[in-house]
Amino acid sequence: MEDGTFDSTTFSLSTAVPRPSERRNEERVAPMLRVAKLDGPSGEQLIRVRNVSAGGLMAEAGQPVSVGDEVSVELSSQKIPGSIVWIREGTIGVKFDQNIDLGELLAGRKPRHGFRSRPPRLEVSCKASLRVDKIYYTVDVHDMSLGGMKVEPIEEYCLGKKVVVVVESLRPVRGEIRWYSDRKAGIVFDEPLTFEELAEWVGKRLELASLKASYKQG
Repeated sequence: MEDGTFDSTTFSLSTAVPRPSERRNEERVAPMLRVAKLDGPSGEQLIRVRNVSAGGLMAEAGQPVSVGDEVSVELSSQKIPGSIVWIREGTIGVKFDQNIDLGELLAGRKPRHGFRSRPPRLEVSCKASLRVDKIYYTVDVHDMSLGGMKVEPIEEYCLGKKVVVVVESLRPVRGEIRWYSDRKAGIVFDEPLTFEELAEWVGKRLELASLKASYKQG
Protein backbone atom coordinates (compact mmCIF):
# COMPACT_ATOMS: atom_id res chain seq x y z
CA MET A 1 0.00 0.00 0.00
CA GLU A 2 1.17 3.55 -0.67
CA ASP A 3 1.69 5.78 2.38
CA GLY A 4 -1.34 7.95 1.57
CA THR A 5 -3.84 5.10 1.33
CA PHE A 6 -4.92 5.35 4.97
CA ASP A 7 -5.30 8.67 6.78
CA SER A 8 -3.76 7.47 10.02
CA THR A 9 -0.55 7.78 11.99
CA THR A 10 2.33 5.34 11.71
CA PHE A 11 5.11 4.74 14.22
CA SER A 12 8.59 4.19 12.75
CA LEU A 13 11.22 2.35 14.75
CA SER A 14 13.94 4.87 13.91
CA THR A 15 15.70 7.78 15.63
CA ALA A 16 15.54 10.04 12.55
CA VAL A 17 12.95 12.81 12.26
CA PRO A 18 10.41 11.66 9.63
CA ARG A 19 10.38 13.62 6.36
CA PRO A 20 7.80 13.73 3.52
CA SER A 21 10.27 12.41 0.93
CA GLU A 22 11.32 9.39 2.95
CA ARG A 23 10.47 5.90 1.86
CA ARG A 24 10.11 4.49 5.33
CA ASN A 25 11.21 0.89 5.20
CA GLU A 26 11.49 0.38 8.95
CA GLU A 27 9.16 -1.99 10.75
CA ARG A 28 5.86 -0.27 11.49
CA VAL A 29 3.51 -0.43 14.42
CA ALA A 30 -0.26 -0.37 13.91
CA PRO A 31 -1.88 3.11 13.60
CA MET A 32 -2.72 4.47 17.04
CA LEU A 33 -2.75 8.25 17.10
CA ARG A 34 -3.90 11.05 14.85
CA VAL A 35 -4.13 14.30 16.81
CA ALA A 36 -1.69 15.80 19.31
CA LYS A 37 -1.17 19.18 20.93
CA LEU A 38 1.72 21.47 20.03
CA ASP A 39 2.69 24.28 22.42
CA GLY A 40 5.14 26.85 21.08
CA PRO A 41 5.99 30.57 20.98
CA SER A 42 2.71 31.41 19.21
CA GLY A 43 0.57 29.42 21.67
CA GLU A 44 -1.21 26.08 21.55
CA GLN A 45 -2.65 24.31 18.53
CA LEU A 46 -3.72 20.84 17.51
CA ILE A 47 -1.60 19.03 14.94
CA ARG A 48 -2.40 15.98 12.84
CA VAL A 49 0.44 13.53 13.34
CA ARG A 50 1.47 11.54 10.26
CA ASN A 51 4.51 9.69 11.51
CA VAL A 52 6.28 9.29 14.84
CA SER A 53 9.79 7.96 15.36
CA ALA A 54 11.88 7.70 18.50
CA GLY A 55 13.65 10.90 17.45
CA GLY A 56 10.78 13.09 16.30
CA LEU A 57 7.56 13.39 14.32
CA MET A 58 6.03 14.69 11.11
CA ALA A 59 2.67 16.46 11.36
CA GLU A 60 0.27 18.87 9.69
CA ALA A 61 0.03 22.20 11.53
CA GLY A 62 -2.89 24.55 11.04
CA GLN A 63 -1.08 27.61 12.43
CA PRO A 64 2.29 29.02 11.33
CA VAL A 65 5.48 27.99 13.11
CA SER A 66 9.14 28.76 12.39
CA VAL A 67 12.21 26.60 12.05
CA GLY A 68 14.08 26.73 15.35
CA ASP A 69 10.98 27.25 17.50
CA GLU A 70 11.23 25.42 20.80
CA VAL A 71 8.01 23.47 21.30
CA SER A 72 6.35 20.86 23.47
CA VAL A 73 4.30 18.03 21.98
CA GLU A 74 1.63 16.26 24.02
CA LEU A 75 1.45 12.60 23.00
CA SER A 76 -0.49 10.01 24.99
CA SER A 77 -0.61 12.43 27.95
CA GLN A 78 3.19 12.79 27.78
CA LYS A 79 4.68 16.24 27.16
CA ILE A 80 7.78 15.89 25.00
CA PRO A 81 10.08 18.91 24.48
CA GLY A 82 11.58 19.45 21.06
CA SER A 83 12.15 21.95 18.24
CA ILE A 84 10.93 22.60 14.70
CA VAL A 85 13.61 21.44 12.25
CA TRP A 86 11.82 21.69 8.88
CA ILE A 87 8.62 23.08 7.34
CA ARG A 88 7.07 22.20 3.98
CA GLU A 89 3.64 23.45 2.82
CA GLY A 90 1.93 23.20 6.20
CA THR A 91 3.73 20.02 7.21
CA ILE A 92 6.35 20.27 9.96
CA GLY A 93 9.16 18.16 11.36
CA VAL A 94 9.74 18.16 15.12
CA LYS A 95 12.98 16.81 16.60
CA PHE A 96 12.62 15.63 20.19
CA ASP A 97 15.25 16.90 22.64
CA GLN A 98 15.81 13.28 23.67
CA ASN A 99 14.87 10.03 21.96
CA ILE A 100 11.63 8.61 23.36
CA ASP A 101 10.72 5.03 24.22
CA LEU A 102 8.14 4.11 21.56
CA GLY A 103 7.22 0.93 23.41
CA GLU A 104 6.33 2.91 26.51
CA LEU A 105 4.43 5.47 24.44
CA LEU A 106 2.37 2.79 22.70
CA ALA A 107 1.77 0.88 25.93
CA GLY A 108 0.21 4.03 27.34
CA ARG A 109 -2.35 3.98 24.52
CA LYS A 110 -3.71 0.51 25.23
CA PRO A 111 -7.34 0.98 26.35
CA ARG A 112 -8.34 -0.47 29.67
CA HIS A 113 -11.79 -2.02 30.09
CA GLY A 114 -14.36 0.76 30.17
CA PHE A 115 -11.67 3.41 29.56
CA ARG A 116 -11.48 5.73 26.57
CA SER A 117 -8.32 7.76 26.15
CA ARG A 118 -8.90 11.51 26.30
CA PRO A 119 -7.90 13.57 23.26
CA PRO A 120 -5.48 16.50 23.71
CA ARG A 121 -7.11 19.64 25.07
CA LEU A 122 -6.46 23.24 24.12
CA GLU A 123 -6.60 25.86 26.85
CA VAL A 124 -8.95 28.58 25.63
CA SER A 125 -10.74 31.55 27.15
CA CYS A 126 -14.03 32.50 25.52
CA LYS A 127 -17.76 32.67 26.11
CA ALA A 128 -20.36 30.12 25.03
CA SER A 129 -24.13 29.82 25.10
CA LEU A 130 -25.30 26.57 26.68
CA ARG A 131 -28.87 25.28 26.36
CA VAL A 132 -30.02 22.81 29.00
CA ASP A 133 -33.64 21.77 28.48
CA LYS A 134 -35.26 25.17 27.86
CA ILE A 135 -32.80 27.18 29.96
CA TYR A 136 -29.91 29.11 28.42
CA TYR A 137 -26.65 29.72 30.27
CA THR A 138 -23.77 32.00 29.34
CA VAL A 139 -20.61 30.19 30.40
CA ASP A 140 -16.85 30.59 30.25
CA VAL A 141 -14.99 27.94 28.25
CA HIS A 142 -11.69 26.89 29.87
CA ASP A 143 -10.50 24.20 27.48
CA MET A 144 -11.66 22.37 24.37
CA SER A 145 -10.75 19.22 22.47
CA LEU A 146 -12.21 17.40 19.50
CA GLY A 147 -14.36 15.43 21.93
CA GLY A 148 -15.55 17.96 24.50
CA MET A 149 -14.96 21.03 26.66
CA LYS A 150 -14.85 22.33 30.23
CA VAL A 151 -17.14 25.21 31.20
CA GLU A 152 -18.30 27.26 34.18
CA PRO A 153 -20.44 28.37 35.95
CA ILE A 154 -23.09 25.67 35.79
CA GLU A 155 -25.58 24.21 38.26
CA GLU A 156 -25.27 20.71 39.69
CA TYR A 157 -28.73 19.68 38.49
CA CYS A 158 -27.35 19.82 34.92
CA LEU A 159 -25.18 16.74 35.50
CA GLY A 160 -26.20 14.04 33.03
CA LYS A 161 -28.30 16.45 30.97
CA LYS A 162 -28.18 16.75 27.20
CA VAL A 163 -26.98 20.18 26.03
CA VAL A 164 -26.42 22.28 22.93
CA VAL A 165 -23.29 24.45 22.95
CA VAL A 166 -22.89 27.53 20.75
CA VAL A 167 -19.46 29.17 20.52
CA GLU A 168 -18.79 32.12 18.22
CA SER A 169 -17.45 31.01 14.81
CA LEU A 170 -18.20 27.35 15.55
CA ARG A 171 -21.30 25.36 14.60
CA PRO A 172 -23.75 24.40 17.41
CA VAL A 173 -22.57 21.18 19.04
CA ARG A 174 -24.74 18.68 20.92
CA GLY A 175 -23.37 16.86 23.93
CA GLU A 176 -23.87 15.70 27.49
CA ILE A 177 -22.61 16.99 30.84
CA ARG A 178 -20.57 14.08 32.18
CA TRP A 179 -19.00 15.54 35.33
CA TYR A 180 -19.56 18.41 37.76
CA SER A 181 -17.36 19.96 40.45
CA ASP A 182 -17.51 23.37 42.13
CA ARG A 183 -19.74 24.88 39.42
CA LYS A 184 -17.43 23.58 36.70
CA ALA A 185 -18.65 20.95 34.25
CA GLY A 186 -17.25 18.68 31.58
CA ILE A 187 -19.18 18.26 28.34
CA VAL A 188 -18.65 15.30 26.02
CA PHE A 189 -19.80 15.92 22.44
CA ASP A 190 -22.22 13.45 20.86
CA GLU A 191 -20.12 13.60 17.68
CA PRO A 192 -16.51 14.80 17.92
CA LEU A 193 -15.46 17.90 16.02
CA THR A 194 -13.25 17.33 13.02
CA PHE A 195 -9.61 18.37 13.09
CA GLU A 196 -10.34 20.91 10.33
CA GLU A 197 -13.21 22.50 12.28
CA LEU A 198 -11.19 23.03 15.44
CA ALA A 199 -8.06 24.13 13.58
CA GLU A 200 -10.08 26.74 11.61
CA TRP A 201 -11.73 27.97 14.82
CA VAL A 202 -8.36 28.35 16.56
CA GLY A 203 -7.04 30.20 13.52
CA LYS A 204 -9.92 32.70 13.60
CA ARG A 205 -9.35 33.33 17.31
CA LEU A 206 -5.64 33.99 16.72
CA GLU A 207 -6.44 36.41 13.88
CA LEU A 208 -8.93 38.27 16.09
CA ALA A 209 -6.44 38.48 18.96
CA SER A 210 -3.81 39.83 16.55
CA LEU A 211 -6.20 42.47 15.22
CA LYS A 212 -7.13 43.58 18.75
CA ALA A 213 -3.47 43.84 19.69
CA SER A 214 -2.72 45.95 16.59
CA TYR A 215 -5.68 48.23 17.35
CA LYS A 216 -4.50 48.82 20.94
CA GLN A 217 -0.96 49.59 19.78
CA GLY A 218 -2.32 52.00 17.18
